[in-house]
Amino acid sequence: MRVAIDLHIHSALSPCADNEMTPNNIVNMAFIKGLDIIAVTDHNSAENLQAISDCANQRNIVFIPGMEVETREEVHLVCLFPDVQTALKMQDIVYKALPALENREDVFGQQLIMDEEDNIVGQSKRLLITAADLGIDEVFDTVEGLDGVVLPAHIDRDSYSIISNLGIIPDNLKARYLEISRACDGERYKEQNAHLHRFSLLKSSDAHMLEDILERSSFIEVEERSVKGLLNVLRTG
Repeated sequence: MRVAIDLHIHSALSPCADNEMTPNNIVNMAFIKGLDIIAVTDHNSAENLQAISDCANQRNIVFIPGMEVETREEVHLVCLFPDVQTALKMQDIVYKALPALENREDVFGQQLIMDEEDNIVGQSKRLLITAADLGIDEVFDTVEGLDGVVLPAHIDRDSYSIISNLGIIPDNLKARYLEISRACDGERYKEQNAHLHRFSLLKSSDAHMLEDILERSSFIEVEERSVKGLLNVLRTG
């Protein structure tokens, strides 16, 4: 079964995202654009996932709970989980590894926590847009232990990517898929980087504004249209 996906979307909890990235707005835009499966992956946090999951259920969109973790090496990793509760377990681990810094709204923006009706129910006071004291290996091992999957994020970019910061994809990492940016030509990029031949590339939006959420332009084959079906493909290749 071929499904249209966007596995890297930010909500208003990410300080760099537009405040219009509310649970209902994200899900309704994904519905309008004809997406089958989406993941919301805020910076180092999972506090809006339950509300977005509730909204996605009403639109019959498969929702993958996620988080974009920034590692000790300042590498961004998209972490995807089987359910919201598991994502919250990862949040506990990441929060303990974040520096004890408060967010400055005047510099970084608000970090809004919302319910399924888009009401603001709180704000995260800790600075989310920073590196956690977790290495790349630790994040991969921890997420695998939680039955999740890790996608190295926007590997084609000049910053915060595993290739820009390390120069390689370490052989020990259990990654089958790599994420590329929405503007990246996957086939050409692979031709220019022969060392990536063993990986499959997936395009995501890294949307911080509603209009940036992908159209039906990124596809993957799954055996079933479900969280389990998608994670199994990402895990096994």
